[in-house]
Amino acid sequence: MFPVGDDRVSGGPAPLVTLGLVVLNVLVFLFEVSQPPGALQSFIQAWGVVPREYTLARDLAPTIPLPFWSTLITSMFLHGGWMHLGGNMLYLWIFGDNLEKTMGHARFAVFYLACGIAAGLAHILFSSASSVPTVGASGAISGVLGGYLVLFPHNRVRVLTRGGIMSLPAIAVLGFWIVIQLINGLGSLAVRTETGGVAYMAHVGGFIAGVALVRVMARRAPAIV
Repeated sequence: MFPVGDDRVSGGPAPLVTLGLVVLNVLVFLFEVSQPPGALQSFIQAWGVVPREYTLARDLAPTIPLPFWSTLITSMFLHGGWMHLGGNMLYLWIFGDNLEKTMGHARFAVFYLACGIAAGLAHILFSSASSVPTVGASGAISGVLGGYLVLFPHNRVRVLTRGGIMSLPAIAVLGFWIVIQLINGLGSLAVRTETGGVAYMAHVGGFIAGVALVRVMARRAPAIV
């Protein structure tokens, strides 16, 4: 199931933070791909979350001119390819605007960053010995999905399937998504590798953070149009 749209919250501010995050992620990715040949991997290694750095409590080469824990934030704006970027930004655009209208700009920005940091910490907790860098907005966006599921469980989400576009309740679409993340996350714990891949436990951590934080940060009851 590939989401293509949803019901919209009436009123509230324009989703400027959501739009700004999409633009910022695209600009950072363009900067990534502009790196000289052979330099991109070092760039990702330096600015992505490397769990072993947190275990040792120090930066490892290639180092950055910031505290090593800054990568909990910088890694959210890096991506591993066009498909990785495109999928994340699509989910952020579809599901982020309703949360921003409900929370307001500042609270939504804090919520997004908090979920991304929680996702990074969850990945570090379950992969503490890994030297493989993790990048992407997936953890923060998982928090957005968790918050969306709490506030808008009965919203209709339009998804693209083999049979065309269907309209399904958010609880079905996002519930299916988190079950897949849990299954894959538990499976990944049984197979320890240093080859990279999808940080499923980061997705789970971000989702849980979103569920836990959203009602505290939502400033009004949503009204759907």
